[in-house]
Amino acid sequence: MKEQLSCAGFMKPTPVQAAAIPPGVEGKDILATAQTGTGKTLAFLIPILERLLRDGTDGVAALVLVPTRELAMQVAAQHDALRGRKLPVAALIVGGLSEYHQREALRRGSRVVVATPGRLEDFLDRGLIHFSNLKTLVLDEADRMLDMGFRPAILRIVAALPKERQTLCFSATMEGDTARLVKDYTKNPVRLTFGSTLKPSENVRLQAFEAAAEGKPETLRRLLNNETGQCLVFARTKRGAEKIANHLNREGIQSAVIHGDRSQSQRTAALSGFQKGRYRVLVATDLASRGIHVENIAHVINYDLPEVAENFIHRVGRTGRAGNRGTASTLFVRGQRSDLSQLERQLGVHLERMQLEGLPHEDVRRMIREIPRSQSGRKPSIVQLPGEVLQLQMD
Repeated sequence: MKEQLSCAGFMKPTPVQAAAIPPGVEGKDILATAQTGTGKTLAFLIPILERLLRDGTDGVAALVLVPTRELAMQVAAQHDALRGRKLPVAALIVGGLSEYHQREALRRGSRVVVATPGRLEDFLDRGLIHFSNLKTLVLDEADRMLDMGFRPAILRIVAALPKERQTLCFSATMEGDTARLVKDYTKNPVRLTFGSTLKPSENVRLQAFEAAAEGKPETLRRLLNNETGQCLVFARTKRGAEKIANHLNREGIQSAVIHGDRSQSQRTAALSGFQKGRYRVLVATDLASRGIHVENIAHVINYDLPEVAENFIHRVGRTGRAGNRGTASTLFVRGQRSDLSQLERQLGVHLERMQLEGLPHEDVRRMIREIPRSQSGRKPSIVQLPGEVLQLQMD
């Protein structure tokens, strides 16, 4: 196992991994609350793989439930990178992909199943999968699964599992429905909490740029051109995400887009291209971004303010992962000043107000718009502007 980890480039465990792996290997139940980007996937994969290497029985031994296809694909890929030659590949059971290949993986003896609740419930209903030899259940991003309406499917799935098993639950929050759900499925669990999950990581620099609505594309372009690493841009709507990606590509910035109207093959190609560096920018909506786990994202840009504060945490949590530094920039217009302040108060954070050199502040744009036109119908030149406008620009 150590050799496989070394070959995959994992040298030092994160705090979550260091705390969760030992009790996980011992077979204890775990309830872990942690921010995104803390290495949760390895925290449950390593105990699973260690147990599989010791246990030679046939059948599915571990089930990992996740909220999205994209996250399932990434968990399965990480499992396959660490499994070595003694273990078969993981069976990936998700919607939008070939059912034939999923059934073939089961037929060939996959020991680990990574699935989304909806598709797995369908497999159970049709008798395509059995869990009589299951030893470990993992609920990854449990709160997200409940938010997405998967509670009935999870109840149906867990009812089909052996009662004597290990359960590992990882969640951004462990309150309300999530707490009630996992309480019924664990026995004397080891409880682990790592920092506040309602605040961004301290490794992320938070900054905000005020811009006129018509000036936001230029502000975005300037931010991206000032950044050499990979960037994730968030839009509030599917149409907005398309417009942003199209604009960036016209500007020569290689960009891909994912949102709910994109087919699974398009979303997979976009995410794969971003992971492999073919695209420097990925534009996403909040819902479509769930499950995006790409290491080394340098900069997250909120082109639109999120609808709810929690989405801000999930957005900026895509950078500053695994001990790396990151930047999160938020664009806002004059009319959203109070919205941004309310977001800061709600989360207990401060976004440093910034301005890109050479781009006029929105107050300057507004005052210019209010300047009367001359008899010729033209606006005055910059040298003719009132002194208070020039002073604002210099400030």
